[in-house]
Amino acid sequence: MKQQPASRMTRQREVILKEVRDSGSHPTADEIYERVRKKIPRISLGTVYRNLELLASSGLISRLEPEHTQMRFDWKTSDHYHITCIRCGTVEDADIKTSDNPFEHLEHALGNLTKYGIFGHKLEFVGLCKKCRSEEGDI
Repeated sequence: MKQQPASRMTRQREVILKEVRDSGSHPTADEIYERVRKKIPRISLGTVYRNLELLASSGLISRLEPEHTQMRFDWKTSDHYHITCIRCGTVEDADIKTSDNPFEHLEHALGNLTKYGIFGHKLEFVGLCKKCRSEEGDI
């Protein structure tokens, strides 16, 4: 995705970006809002959403769009894949090196078979996380 020119880095935007980066996961906007409110108590949820959108459009974070009600954000903007728990919605990075994957070959082949100019792909693995599996007695 092409990066947009960066907007001015306000204090609010800086705190939001830091919270996304420090989360160690793929937080929802609501989760970021709760964390940011501890540092900026008067910030609104709308302000957090707008700033997350600006940070994503400028390429500083990535917007994840799994089939869940809450949009999630990722501080890693390089190409990588995710695995999502179908029960609790936890999103984790899938440990697949993009340089080792066959999907680049698939992109090239699909581009040759269609009239599309292929610029990339999105891939999400789904399953049950360790916690949900243990709750079901699958582990």
